[in-house]
Amino acid sequence: MSNNTSLSLAQSKKRRFIKETAQKAVVYVLLSVVGVFMLVPFMWMVTTSLKDAGSVFVFSWIPRQFEWRNYVEAWKGGPTGVSFTRFFMNSIFVSSLVTFGQVFTCAFAAFAFARLKFWGRDKLFLAYLGTMMIPGAVTMIPVYILLSSRYLNWVNSYKALIIPGMFGGAFGTFLLRQFFLTIPKDLEDAARIDGCSTFGIFWRIILPLSKPALATLTTFTFMGVWNDFIWPLIVINTMEKKTLPVALASFQGMYSTDWHLLMAASTIVLMPVLIVYLFNQRFFVRGIVLTGLKQ
Repeated sequence: MSNNTSLSLAQSKKRRFIKETAQKAVVYVLLSVVGVFMLVPFMWMVTTSLKDAGSVFVFSWIPRQFEWRNYVEAWKGGPTGVSFTRFFMNSIFVSSLVTFGQVFTCAFAAFAFARLKFWGRDKLFLAYLGTMMIPGAVTMIPVYILLSSRYLNWVNSYKALIIPGMFGGAFGTFLLRQFFLTIPKDLEDAARIDGCSTFGIFWRIILPLSKPALATLTTFTFMGVWNDFIWPLIVINTMEKKTLPVALASFQGMYSTDWHLLMAASTIVLMPVLIVYLFNQRFFVRGIVLTGLKQ
């Protein structure tokens, strides 16, 4: 009897193993197919950047001759007449400051909503989340009018690109607040017994334990600012102060477009985003997984 029971258990485990393996294989195949389709535009961009102007629309994944000089011409500015170094430094400067400022302010706001107790905290947080439903196009004109007033006169300056973006990150505040709620309050109580202040708890306990969430917010914010096109196009009038997305649009003419140079410039623009993502990747996935948890 025991032998028959052991045999049936072994067969049951074997069938379960085969079923789970088959399910995983199907999932991996589907994900691989989706991944290949997502890589097609990227591969087309890279291959087009290495073709000459006459072979751009010739369907071939491998260029007949690799035109590496396209990257040199694109870096020189192409139709813009301004070196890409200038646009690159503008984007790095603006994206770095806005990312630092938004992560900094969102961390303080999230700590207040997650750990501090004050009247109307939850209602205020709910109202703050409601601002996420307001499209950016609705607030763009009032903000532009405010920045162009004679009291500020920030139009066509780096202040218009940096300062408005450093504050008001409702999504970042929500992301960090949800992560802060997962940190045990026992750590905070132990720190208070040792004489740690509220700011000390935030600086020495909450932030060091929140690296995954901070890395996730940093990646999202940097990507958003780096790829922003509409706002720099509106507030900046001088070519020397424009950012990379606006500079890329200059490669498109009214009657013709240098597609090989545009794709080379787009590949260059993509590199910093990939570097930031790869650098934060080990925190990135963990931050997304843990953000929705709450004790």
